[in-house]
This record gives sequence, structure tokens and C-alpha cells, in this order.
Amino acid sequence: MANPSFSSPSLSPSAAPNLAAKDSSAQTLIRRWIWKMAIATLALMAVGSATRVMNAGLACPDWPLCYGQLVPTAQMNLRVFLEWFHRLDASLIGLMAIGLVGLSGWYRRSLPAWLPWSAVGALFLIVVQGLLGGLTVIELLRFDIVTAHLGTALLFFSTLLIIGTALMPYKPAGNVGKLPWLGLAAALLVYAQSIIGGLVGSRWAAHQCFGLADLCNVMNTHMAGVVPPTLTVLALVVAVWRTPALDQWLRGLANAAGLLLLLQIALGVATFKLRLQVEPLTVCHQTIGAALLGCLVCFTVLALRDRSSQTRSSQTRSSQTIVAAAPFEESNPEENPLQFPA
Repeated sequence: MANPSFSSPSLSPSAAPNLAAKDSSAQTLIRRWIWKMAIATLALMAVGSATRVMNAGLACPDWPLCYGQLVPTAQMNLRVFLEWFHRLDASLIGLMAIGLVGLSGWYRRSLPAWLPWSAVGALFLIVVQGLLGGLTVIELLRFDIVTAHLGTALLFFSTLLIIGTALMPYKPAGNVGKLPWLGLAAALLVYAQSIIGGLVGSRWAAHQCFGLADLCNVMNTHMAGVVPPTLTVLALVVAVWRTPALDQWLRGLANAAGLLLLLQIALGVATFKLRLQVEPLTVCHQTIGAALLGCLVCFTVLALRDRSSQTRSSQTRSSQTIVAAAPFEESNPEENPLQFPA
């Protein structure tokens, strides 16, 4: 009789579903955590834009505290509140990034191998973002630091969306074609245009351009730079419409990107025509730009997942064909009438 202490270590049929459920619950927890971080980051960029257009960037003259306090109740007004709340939101996102690294490490056996490293990368970006925020105050809103601050925020936001979208349950259709590369090109162009827009804002180029100053070149570059991302996003939307049997997520994200693009252009024109005198328009313009980038990033990740699934399916079919043909290659020429001797 076999000793039960030396029985096979393989999982019993009842244990396998429990392990799969544990893996699924861990990924769901991480995914929801990441989406909350992404929403908070979008709100952070909106508050940061409001802080800039309200000239509240130096409302707290010191860093990381505000007037040497955690909550400057005596000095609190609208501008101080904007800068203080901007720092508070950034601190909360930083704590959530630390929590993401901890959760990824704790559940690492139930998660994809790349996830803990991606969490560390996101934490690194938010640390850099915080340091750039401090330098923004210390260096008295120096334009290159302010622009880098925005660029890093968009990178961090995109990183969160990449991780969250990669963890989504998704059923590939297998016919995306060149849509992933079109989506990637559109995302890169929108990111570049956002950086130029940040440069316009940090140098107050739009205000000086009204007086025909030298910084009109910066403003004109931003206005001319609208064309490439606009054409690429529109090409993506048309390509999606003409591609049959696509997943509803891809269609929805492409349609959302097209609508956000039109809204972004309308807000940009209105902001310029009103000479930047309506602050909510400027804030909405920058926030919609970040949302547009987010849609394109999510679309690209899902399309790449679809394409990689299509590639794996093709490789599997090729392997099956080779295996099926192997007996004919190894058989005797006399037994196989399709194989001729040399």
C-alpha cells in the first residue's frame, strides 16, 4: 500500500478552481487600484492646470509644506487652496503608488511577471514628478521645469493606463491589422503636442503673442502642431469604422478619441479667441488633451494584445501543420507515393 505522505504533489481537481479564483481576485484588486490612481492623476493634472492659470503656482512659497504647515488655515484663500490641494492630491497618489508596489509584491505569484516591475517604474515616475514639483516652487516657476513636470505627469498617467488595460479581461477578434501602429502614432503625436502646449503655458507665450512678441513662434508651433495628430486620429477613427468584427472596446475608444479631438480643437479655438480670459476653458482644454491621450493609449494596448493573440494563433497553426506533415517526411519513399527519391 502506498504511503500517503509520499503522494503526488499535483493539485486536486477541487484545488485548481480555487487557485484560479485567487489569481483572478488578485488581478481584479490591482486593476481597480490602478484605475483609481489613474482617475486621481487626471484630477491632479486638472488642478495643476487651474493652479497655473490662476497664478497660484507660488501661493505656497515653501516646499513641501505650505507656510511651514501641513494645513495653512490662517493664509487659506482660493489660490493657496489650489496649490495646497494640488500637493495633497500628489501626496495621496504617491502613497497609492507605494501601495501598488506592496500589493504587487505580495500577490506576485498570482500576477504576471512584468507587473511588479511596472509598479516600481510607476513609483519611480511619481517620485520624479514630486521632485520636479518641488523644483518648480524653488526655481520660481522656471519654464523648462514646469514643462518637464507636465511631461512626467503624462508619462505616469499613461503608465497607469497601460498596466490597467493590460490587466483587463479581453477577447481578441484577430483582425486589427495595422491599427496598433496607427494608435501608437496618434498617441505619440498627441503627447508631443501636449508638451508643446505645456511650453506655451509655462512661458505664457499665448499672452505675449497677442503683443507680437518673439514667443509667437512657440505659439505658432503649437497651432501648426495640431495638424499631424488631428489627421492621425481621424485616420484611426476611419480605419476602425472600416474594419469589421472589431471588439466593442476598440470601437468605443476610437469613437471617444474622435469626439475628444473635436472638443479639444473647439476648446483651443475658443481659448485663443477669448484671449485666455476664461480660466475654466483653459483648464478644460488641457484636461481634455490628457483624456484624449489616455484613450489612445488604452486603444493601442488593446490593439497590441489583439495582434499578439493573432500572432500566437498563427504560430500554433503552423506548428500543428508541421506536426501533421512529419509522418510523411519520415516515411519510406516506397510507402509514400508523394515523396520521390533523390
